[in-house]
Amino acid sequence: MATEAKQVTIKAPNLQVAEFKIIGNAPLVVHRFSAKAKNMMLDKMKAGTTARGKKVREAFDTKAAFNEARYVSAGGWDGFNAAAIRHALISACRLVGFKMTLAKLSVFVLPDGWDELEPQIPLIRIFGKARILESTARVETGQAYVTVRPCYDKWHSVVKIQFDGDQFTLGDVSNLLSRAGQQVGICEGRPDSKNSAGMGWGTFTIANK
Repeated sequence: MATEAKQVTIKAPNLQVAEFKIIGNAPLVVHRFSAKAKNMMLDKMKAGTTARGKKVREAFDTKAAFNEARYVSAGGWDGFNAAAIRHALISACRLVGFKMTLAKLSVFVLPDGWDELEPQIPLIRIFGKARILESTARVETGQAYVTVRPCYDKWHSVVKIQFDGDQFTLGDVSNLLSRAGQQVGICEGRPDSKNSAGMGWGTFTIANK
């Protein structure tokens, strides 16, 4: 019995990879949610109503808080969440009239490694030395407190972007990353911060661009 030929109209994914060296032109400030804070929240949830009693405030350890705010790979190097670059690329699409919903399906960031404490977190390696940054911040109630975070004053990274070649050209991706670096930023205090106008941190340029 003869079989009927069927026409295929959906193309296979045209995924391509481009590599860019990005150079910070402002400090990069990283702040992961610490394992200690997560454990305290979990313990409080498990304790239920018994957790409402008076708490004994522990002495604050600046160096411990600094280390808990870092992302460190299984290989021992510092990094930032790879999702930061992807989010910045998608956000930058608003500047050029490209649909963000399509960008979510078209641009991806390939990690250099994975976080040691939480292996599900993809990381981009930071080439640079972290210092302790102590600065004031406010919680939602308006109360001021001191936050301790790692700050990389001079830094660069190599970013590998996988993109849909049917949606973007290599030039498109390069220009989008350039806009993301100079107009959106990544991590703490970036220009595109949801909670403020930013601190002038987390911006970058593409090498040789």
